[in-house]
Amino acid sequence: MATKPSNERREELISVYREMCDTHECPLKDVRTRVVFGAGNADADVMFVGEAPGAAEDLQGLPFVGRAGKLLDELLAEVGIQRSDVFITNVICCRPPGNRDPLPDEIESCKPYLYRKIELIEPKIICTLGNFATKLLTGNPTGITKVHGRPQEREIADRLVLLFPIFHPAAALRTESVKQLLRDDFAKLPELLAQQAEREEEEAPDGEADQLGLFQ
Repeated sequence: MATKPSNERREELISVYREMCDTHECPLKDVRTRVVFGAGNADADVMFVGEAPGAAEDLQGLPFVGRAGKLLDELLAEVGIQRSDVFITNVICCRPPGNRDPLPDEIESCKPYLYRKIELIEPKIICTLGNFATKLLTGNPTGITKVHGRPQEREIADRLVLLFPIFHPAAALRTESVKQLLRDDFAKLPELLAQQAEREEEEAPDGEADQLGLFQ
């Protein structure tokens, strides 16, 4: 259950976005076009965390709007989830020059803002897309090839969440076998969401379930 009213959390998200645009001393601030903060439902049960914005994202200021984003939309639709139902962001919010990998200082600079977004949105499941997001949020150097499709509970931003590491859609665009693995992992999402909702219902104090709308 959310710990703050929706409107209050949305206002705080806007404040975090403004801070990133106006006062954050990002190592990439002089080479970016726009801050790509993230987009989607501030009340989302599922949050996707990718690596970094690309050229299309840098121009539009929105995450996953290029070819990888189209594949993400396709995979969501296949499991009955709309993009408007989820929140999508990245480990870093500015495009690295030439789409190179994020550097450690860039990741560290953006990390507090990523955790703040997680704290405010309060997702039940965080899907980490690829190595950078997976290693950062699990705190483990094991690569995505070994851990994809295996949900794991983690405490992030003082909240217990289910991390679900999966391949980055960009990798799936390059390799057909990876696309099938990604599709197989996406197919697990509805059941994981159902399990998380059931768990929340069981943990709700007496009399609170009706307020959560669980029995409508």
